[in-house]
Amino acid sequence: MGATTTRLMTFAEFEKLPDEICRRHELRHGELVAMPPPIHRHVWLQYRIRRLIETRAPKADIVENHMPFRPMPDHEYWVADVAYMTSATWDRIDPKAYLDCVPELVAEVLWPSNTTSEMNDRKKTFLASGCREFWLVDAVNRQIDVSTPDGITTTYRAGRAIPLPLFGGGALPVDLIFNGLD
Repeated sequence: MGATTTRLMTFAEFEKLPDEICRRHELRHGELVAMPPPIHRHVWLQYRIRRLIETRAPKADIVENHMPFRPMPDHEYWVADVAYMTSATWDRIDPKAYLDCVPELVAEVLWPSNTTSEMNDRKKTFLASGCREFWLVDAVNRQIDVSTPDGITTTYRAGRAIPLPLFGGGALPVDLIFNGLD
């Protein structure tokens, strides 16, 4: 019996798939990956983080939930739970094309089905492609790991605040993110 070979899917092939498939999948390193529908807690945290970042970011900048983007050409199409982009980055994007850059900040809310390997891959892929901060939001432990391209990850828990250098200073208290969650 001969070996079966598979090949990586290109973005051009991905974008030709029916909308009902593309809306529920990411293209990660050439592999089609299904994204399960989020539970209310997940959506609640996405909304909360987005609103809190919006109140601290410059008014012209973009903060969005479920932001699709292409960190690298050919085999990639990812969707951020929450993304922040400066207006300068946003304005460089061709309005007729896909978002072909990485947001300056990506916040991912952990799911029970997420693996450590998957989250490390997201962090590595995004930071290597230009993301300046990657937040991993853990609702169970009520903590946020903030990683930067220099390889430093800092964990913020209740009673602490996340510094916001991307917004020119200030901080976001962790308690504001998780208060009212349960």
